[in-house]
Amino acid sequence: MFKWAIIFLVIALIAAVFGFTGIAGAATNIAWILFVLGIILFVVFLIVGRGSAKRP
Repeated sequence: MFKWAIIFLVIALIAAVFGFTGIAGAATNIAWILFVLGIILFVVFLIVGRGSAKRP
């Protein structure tokens, strides 16, 4: 998830350098959404993973 966020961020930076503001804005929004979604999934899996470990 974070890999795709970084890829879209790089696309946004390259598009901004070349003056494609519409593409840069869209890629930035996609990168932000993927980053936030990755953080949320990380926290959820961290919490779920702790509760499922049962020791005898």
